[in-house]
Amino acid sequence: MRIGTAVAEGRRHIVVERDGALLPVDAPDGASLVDLIRSGAATPPAGDSPLECARLLAPLQPGKIVAIGLNYLDHIRESDMERPERPLVFTKFTSSVIADGEEIRIDRALTQRVDWEVELAVVVGRTTTRVPVAEALDHVYGYTVANDVSARDLQFADGQWVRAKSLDTFCPLGRLVVTADELPDPQALGLRTRVNGETVQDSSTAEMLFGVAELLSYCSHSFTLEPGDVLLTGTPWGCGEFMDPPRSLGAGDVVEVEVDGIGTLRNPVVER
Repeated sequence: MRIGTAVAEGRRHIVVERDGALLPVDAPDGASLVDLIRSGAATPPAGDSPLECARLLAPLQPGKIVAIGLNYLDHIRESDMERPERPLVFTKFTSSVIADGEEIRIDRALTQRVDWEVELAVVVGRTTTRVPVAEALDHVYGYTVANDVSARDLQFADGQWVRAKSLDTFCPLGRLVVTADELPDPQALGLRTRVNGETVQDSSTAEMLFGVAELLSYCSHSFTLEPGDVLLTGTPWGCGEFMDPPRSLGAGDVVEVEVDGIGTLRNPVVER
């Protein structure tokens, strides 16, 4: 099932995509996808009549975003950084989330080096505390696509990554969530980034140093993951910062990040 959030005639709806149409789910007024996930109930049936003039929003507003750095072997090689012995965990503020089609806004008073990072995003479906690796995937609701936009100059100057990764609009998310039953093996998905139509990242989740199940288990032994939380699982080779010469995003660029079986997230770039 492909599920998300859309707005039509000023009202928000939980929607299911079927044959390219957005069908509203029979849910209480004001209910969000996070509410549905937290309830633990089966997804109510969708109607037969597509929403007219509907626009997709970010599929959900996570309770928290947990992100992982240096988790692709090809990215570790390109960045010439030491291979982590355990997952490198940081966070992005939820206020950075935007939807497909919305603008990534660069504030030149803050940053000059803004980079792209395609990521497989995991949506947590059940309260997850100290879960064994073998059981971790049972706690996944579904998967979507994220762009972990990063201000590299802030990232390296600050000595920690939260501010550089959390600037407003720096977490495009969506378009839809694909439920876990449709993607039984999250370690066999191609993912890529295109900037102005040029492919700059092209890899596979098979390159992850720590797989989705390991990441969920590791994080859950330190803090509880709750329904509706999002885990960003790292990015592969092809980031602009590590090209020769380095490349950064600027006004007029269009970034597309894509994961096989899930879809493509497209965002234009503007400067304030």
